[in-house]
Amino acid sequence: MTNTTTKKLFDSPSKSRLAKFKLGEVVKHRVFPFRGVIFDIDPVFNNTDEWWLSIPENVRPSKDQPFYHLFAENGETEYVAYVSEQNLLPDTSGKPIRHPQVREVFERDDSGGYKPRNAMLN
Repeated sequence: MTNTTTKKLFDSPSKSRLAKFKLGEVVKHRVFPFRGVIFDIDPVFNNTDEWWLSIPENVRPSKDQPFYHLFAENGETEYVAYVSEQNLLPDTSGKPIRHPQVREVFERDDSGGYKPRNAMLN
C-alpha cells in the first residue's frame, strides 16, 4: 500500500489520521476466524454505545481509531462486520471473498484486492 492510496481521515480540524487499510483491501481479524473486504471506513468509532459496551472490557478497542465496515465471511456464513483498525491484519491468502455483496460493489483487481465498480465510490 502506498501513501497515495491511503485514505486520509480527519477526526478534528487540526489533526488528520491515515487509515492503515483502504477500500477494497482484503483483511482478516487478528483474533477471530473471519476475513473480509473493506467497503467503508469511519475515522473514529461511529456505532452505538450499546454495541461498544457489548464487547468484553478486556478486549474492547479504543474509540479513537479508524473502524472498518467489511463484507465478511467465516467458515459458516457471510455477514457485515464493523472492526477496529487494531484488530485487523492484511489477508495475504489471495483467495476471493465469497460474500454476495462484494460482486455488487467491487471487481477483483490483478493484485487479488478489489476496486470499486462505480468510480464515484472513494
